[in-house]
Amino acid sequence: MDRRILIVDDEREMCISLQKLFNAHGIGSDFCTDGKTAQKKLCHNQYDVLISDLRMNGFTGIDLLKCISNKKPPIATFIISGYASTEVVVQAMRLGAINFYEKPLPFSTLLNEVQHILNIKQKESKNNKHSFIDNHRLITLNPKFKHVISMAEKAALTTAPVIVTGESGTGKEILSSIIHYASDRKDKPFIKINCAALPEALLESELFGYEKGAFTGAQEMHKGKFEIAEGGTLFFDEISDMSLRTQAKLLRVIQEHEYERLGSNIVRKCDVRFVAATNQNLEECIKAGEFREDLYFRLSVICLEIPPLRERLEDITPLSRAFIKEFNLKYGKNIIGLHADVQQVFLSHSWPGNIRELKNCIERAVIFCEGQEILVSDLPLQYHQQQLFIEETDPIKDLYDCISREMILNALKKTNGNKTKTAEILKISRKTLYLKMKKLEIDL
Repeated sequence: MDRRILIVDDEREMCISLQKLFNAHGIGSDFCTDGKTAQKKLCHNQYDVLISDLRMNGFTGIDLLKCISNKKPPIATFIISGYASTEVVVQAMRLGAINFYEKPLPFSTLLNEVQHILNIKQKESKNNKHSFIDNHRLITLNPKFKHVISMAEKAALTTAPVIVTGESGTGKEILSSIIHYASDRKDKPFIKINCAALPEALLESELFGYEKGAFTGAQEMHKGKFEIAEGGTLFFDEISDMSLRTQAKLLRVIQEHEYERLGSNIVRKCDVRFVAATNQNLEECIKAGEFREDLYFRLSVICLEIPPLRERLEDITPLSRAFIKEFNLKYGKNIIGLHADVQQVFLSHSWPGNIRELKNCIERAVIFCEGQEILVSDLPLQYHQQQLFIEETDPIKDLYDCISREMILNALKKTNGNKTKTAEILKISRKTLYLKMKKLEIDL
């Protein structure tokens, strides 16, 4: 039986009881009764889970957390204690502890949580390669966005046109690139064209190409995007800004799969996958006479809507971690995460610029951060103001008051997954519920 858990407690009876509990469920474990011995075991062995008493002579549970804070892969850690102040519990959580349990221990709850963690780690070990989606920054715990990504992966297996909608900065271009690179066209070009950045005349020449002498200044033949993207995917960003005249020409290409260069009568065949993105409501644009209804129906065979970041609060922390890692490498820093105050600010912010805004915010913070955690003082000034509107209560106390995974799952079941009602049942804030669910890796 693989020994996947290390139990550390100065009460030998507690160690033996926990070891028997895990053995009875087919989970191997080691135990020791002092922190120094535990430190040596952690250095020479690979464990998936650490369960440590908080107060031990000479070397505490906090000391162990500090020792393993940068260990790869990370060890899921649970702190147990007969008594602990709120300040110490907060310190343990900041150092990476998943949960805190008071003695006498709720053995069944702890067992369920440990089994859940081990199941996740087993799945991760079976798939050592990062998925294409992870590598392209589509990191999400949000069920709605996961469904969108699943639809995108299915869409990739077809040649049907796709429209991706969502606010600016939500990742429309990234999702569109995933559709291309997960398709049979992945070895062909993925060509992007920003309809908002080009005037009408230039957009047409960029799309269709032109012959030498087709217009003043056409000194030589120029291939258009349809020709360059042959066999691949053509991505129209902000297609709602395309003029009606160009829309009509694009419609013909989609319908007939052919086009001519400007200044030429030679008909060229077009084998291109069409993906479009917009931050506008195209149905409203149609009503306003700004977008062709027939083009909309041609393009919207598959519609994917990306939810804004304010509806994906559970994604803020994992996205922040990913950006911190990226900018640590870029700027030679060694920042380990966000201070709890920053997490509160981020969870209460509306993120009008979505993922792009969060990324820019993290980059600025990494540049100015002088410690191991990003502080509110490292953020741009507009986020300092956000802190003034945060309730002057102690949400950390609520967050780490031993609300168990089982309690949250039961409450979610009663409310059919409604997180606002779940928070009311548990008598915690919605923001606190998201943080707790993230800590316990509850994915609903």
